[in-house]
Amino acid sequence: MIQALANVLPHFRHTDSGQFFLMAGPCVIEGEDMALRIAEQVRTLTDKLQIPYIFKGSYRKANRSRLDSYTGIGDEKALRILQKVGREIGVPTVTDIHESEEAALAAEYVDVLQIPAFLCRQTDLLVAAAKTGKVVNVKKGQFLSGESMQFAVDKVRQSGNENVILTDRGNSFGYSDLVVDFRNLPAMREFGVPVVMDVTHSLQQPNQSSGVTGGKPQLIETIAKAAIAVGADGLFIETHPTPATAKSDGANMLALDRLEDLLVKLTRVRQAIR
Repeated sequence: MIQALANVLPHFRHTDSGQFFLMAGPCVIEGEDMALRIAEQVRTLTDKLQIPYIFKGSYRKANRSRLDSYTGIGDEKALRILQKVGREIGVPTVTDIHESEEAALAAEYVDVLQIPAFLCRQTDLLVAAAKTGKVVNVKKGQFLSGESMQFAVDKVRQSGNENVILTDRGNSFGYSDLVVDFRNLPAMREFGVPVVMDVTHSLQQPNQSSGVTGGKPQLIETIAKAAIAVGADGLFIETHPTPATAKSDGANMLALDRLEDLLVKLTRVRQAIR
């Protein structure tokens, strides 16, 4: 399934390594220097371990708890940074879109368009993303089973685009927590698409009374190992040099200097199950 992505993603290396692939980067683009620094460091690690790599970064955060929450540095500015990361670091890039009219704009700058979990049933958004011809990564809603994501896949395929990825990010557990049901990963693989585990968002603790999402980053390794063990094709991990100062989702991010140790361990898990 990973090999199929190599046909549509420029610079998607190491697809014959037998490794999982990695989507990693900051939650939101905070500036050019930081984005390039993260991308370069992660690419160095993934090249060393022969892990196919896609740089991720939201050009704008539209789903915020509070009106005063950070949303970004400006759409065009952030999209140009994503484009520069792709060209200078030599890796494919992915970003979220939130409304149908954003699809064509974002597609000019990135290689993968991501549909946020809360929007995975939005037909017009899925169709607009599909019609750009880009790879479409659809995050499974926190309120859905893996089996029900068949319909999201169908919407993209029936719009003329076979390049679909599905990503699990946990299921709502009460009002302020998430739980991962690992049965969803093999269920979604049955649709013949690459399946990703969004490790860091699965450890969010949303809907806090402060309006600031919490998290349990100490469990990143646990969730990532389990996902690889049950056959995930890829992992999605948000990382930042200093999560405590990140503009968004710092509470559940992985510190950039801890990524290498994690990837080495996950590589061993992958090798063991193969």
